Amino acid sequence: MSKLLTSLQLAFYRAFDEEEGQGLTEYALILALIAVVAIAALHFLSNGVNSELSSVASSL
Repeated sequence: MSKLLTSLQLAFYRAFDEEEGQGLTEYALILALIAVVAIAALHFLSNGVNSELSSVASSL
């Protein structure tokens, strides 16, 4: 009986000890951080880009 209980405990611990989802969560957080930085950069650079494109369009 003790051997069966021990094997059930080990199976339970193995089932909840997997860390596969942790890597996926870390990649999702890194991707979200990159997206936020890219959006912020585009927001701050948009005025300069718009003025340059306007000057090019007017010179044509």
